[in-house]
Amino acid sequence: MHQEPDQTIHILSPAKINLFLRVIGKRPDGYHELETLMCRISLYDQITMRFTGERISVQCNLPEVPENETNLAYKAARLFMEECNASAGVVISIDKKIPVGAGLGGGSSNAAAVLSVLNRHFKYPFSEKQLMILGGRLGADVPFFIFRKPAVATGIGEKLRPFSGLFPYHVLLIDPQIHVSTAEVYNNLNLGLTKSEKKLKDSAANKDEFDVARHLKNDLETVTERWHSDIGAAKQALLNQGAKGALMSGSGSAVFGLFSGEKDLQRAHDHLSGNKRWRFFIAKLIV
Repeated sequence: MHQEPDQTIHILSPAKINLFLRVIGKRPDGYHELETLMCRISLYDQITMRFTGERISVQCNLPEVPENETNLAYKAARLFMEECNASAGVVISIDKKIPVGAGLGGGSSNAAAVLSVLNRHFKYPFSEKQLMILGGRLGADVPFFIFRKPAVATGIGEKLRPFSGLFPYHVLLIDPQIHVSTAEVYNNLNLGLTKSEKKLKDSAANKDEFDVARHLKNDLETVTERWHSDIGAAKQALLNQGAKGALMSGSGSAVFGLFSGEKDLQRAHDHLSGNKRWRFFIAKLIV
């Protein structure tokens, strides 16, 4: 399969937050069975893909992001080329704005963006569904970013159902700048089965409505919060400033507050941004 002449494509790669996350149990393969509501937010990495030369390469503006074959964007490009028997040189440049290792899915989003661009570039050898299956081989969150809609994810995160009952809340995101290991969080999770069964009955996943007071819940938060007091402090700070609800995203460490209006959000941001340990980002749910 041949590529077109040298060209450059720019794409925005959004972050996501988990509006609820329930761990239902552990599977024989070691993965955890989840139920989570994910929504993309308007905080983006900018990806530039330049089709040139013979090989795949990745560059990033942040030193902590690998620029080699361990980078998910690189893996995505290589997997795509292998699967559709293509060969193309591509330079993937990532201008990273999404905090790294904070439970916001930046790496998965980058991989999904690369797959989508390559699919378009090579005249759609894969349907959206096939591309999502391909993405699932790179990481559990990658299919969600290809899906491009708010969704309830079940299984290990690979089964997606669109969710239409979200208000376009304004989001104030706090990055406490703590790196959290997802594997360690899951390993330290105490699974009370009866608790999970009870929780499932009153789940927003069963109906297309989301009530912040009832449904904003993350089973992983208790583990991360035990190790890092900043998680609880950030949540409390957001609630004190009038957030409708506040929660840690994914396995952490980012914490978000949901606000109905822009004025309330701006007031909270102005009040909290004096804290120099934390970084703040303003975004909106992409519903």
